[in-house]
Amino acid sequence: MTPMGDEHRERRQQLATFNEIGKALASSLDLKEILSIVMVKISELLRPKNWSLLLVDPAETEMRFEIAVGVGADKLKDLRLKVGEGIAGWVAKEKKPVLVPDVSKDSRFSKKADDASKFVTKSIICVPLVNHGKCYGVIELINKVEDGNFGDEDLLMLTTIADYTAIAIENAVFFNKVQELTVTDDLTKLYNSRFMHTRLEHEVERARRFKYDLSMVFIDLDYFKDVNDNYGHLRGSKLLSEIAQLFIRMLRTVDIACRYGGDEFLIIMPSTSKESAHLVAEKLRKTLYEATFLKDDGLNIKLTASFGVAAFPEDAADKDDLIRKADNAMYKVKNSARNGVQDAS
Repeated sequence: MTPMGDEHRERRQQLATFNEIGKALASSLDLKEILSIVMVKISELLRPKNWSLLLVDPAETEMRFEIAVGVGADKLKDLRLKVGEGIAGWVAKEKKPVLVPDVSKDSRFSKKADDASKFVTKSIICVPLVNHGKCYGVIELINKVEDGNFGDEDLLMLTTIADYTAIAIENAVFFNKVQELTVTDDLTKLYNSRFMHTRLEHEVERARRFKYDLSMVFIDLDYFKDVNDNYGHLRGSKLLSEIAQLFIRMLRTVDIACRYGGDEFLIIMPSTSKESAHLVAEKLRKTLYEATFLKDDGLNIKLTASFGVAAFPEDAADKDDLIRKADNAMYKVKNSARNGVQDAS
């Protein structure tokens, strides 16, 4: 084929790739899916040896490797780069694309990623993901496959793709925030009551169908009203938030912690027997009892809670019955010594 024919074929391939990227960006609001598709297409188009996408954290101080492909990429998963550190950090800070044919001659280059991955970087092309003045991250391509250097045309193509990707990221982030608001409690960041009912119904049906264990822990804080009365509702709200974070830290990723209302919480525990749920509840009770809250306000509040545990189908026939049985078990504690765990019977 003639050089002109090769050039036309390459142009057609580039246009086809741009078209595929455009369709992908327009068809999904799932951030991981968007980023994965874009990075695959970029690698096909520009053929780097290693490539990565780093996202800037919410505080805009650090970046993490969301996607990394190539030699030693698995070693980059836990690596963090400061905004401003290295070429990628410089791009994120300045919000400008950069083409570096020889990193050994660029003072901005940092060997931090190379030291972790054991890969030797020679040339870099790096562009920011910027929309409305906010940098969401950077795309970084390292060492072209043909052992040549990236060119200005490569930089232009990558910058164009990055601009559209940044718009898609912003849309996905906004969509996720809206979704989060519909299912989470704004104060505690736990799931809200509406989501809890929907999810619990699903878990009950799944447990019924597959003969799985399903347990629930009902939690009511002891004497929480005294905190509001003595220190005000703002501090009461802060206390609820701190307690919710304690629950989150202690629970498994499969457990579903919800704010049921006021100072009441529910924990849905899929594939968990009542005995195991009781042990978790006791661990939560003990940790709560030993914890001190509102220390930043100089108050050092101590608090306890009453816990009720119930299981499906052992104690309940359906979703509402499970909540009721766990609630009744909790009230047995509430009406006696408090600061305890009671199983449904």
